[in-house]
Amino acid sequence: MVTINIYGLDQFVVGELSGRISKDIAKLYEMDEDEIHFISSNNMVFHSGNEQTSWRVFVEVNAPMKVEVLQDQMSALLAHYIMEVAIHVEIVFKYFSSDHYYKQMNQDYPLFLEDKNIVNFDETYTEDMEEGEGEDEIFTGDIFEKIRK
Repeated sequence: MVTINIYGLDQFVVGELSGRISKDIAKLYEMDEDEIHFISSNNMVFHSGNEQTSWRVFVEVNAPMKVEVLQDQMSALLAHYIMEVAIHVEIVFKYFSSDHYYKQMNQDYPLFLEDKNIVNFDETYTEDMEEGEGEDEIFTGDIFEKIRK
């Protein structure tokens, strides 16, 4: 398993980036694409009180020790893609022994949410309905009426 934490990029940019780069990483590391994960929290980068988001991007790669020999290729690959959406990028690699990795998957559910297994609910909407009409109608009465009596 490889997790790539990206700090200083919009989380939706990281999501799009992960879709474009995961195949290349899996090919380089000779592993299944299901083992590549990107993590991005809603974060910003600051320096001396000034926001640096998308200007300075910090990447942390957590990967098994066996791929350490590919670090130069991986850093070039990541920099290539990230430099399309950022100005500066810094990458830190952290390696772990496979003995220190554990996973447990619930067999009752798919491994990932994908277009083919996401449920989309069709909302009943008519063009003549205004917001707040129907089941989501806003209560405009006196909510304290029973208390005052």
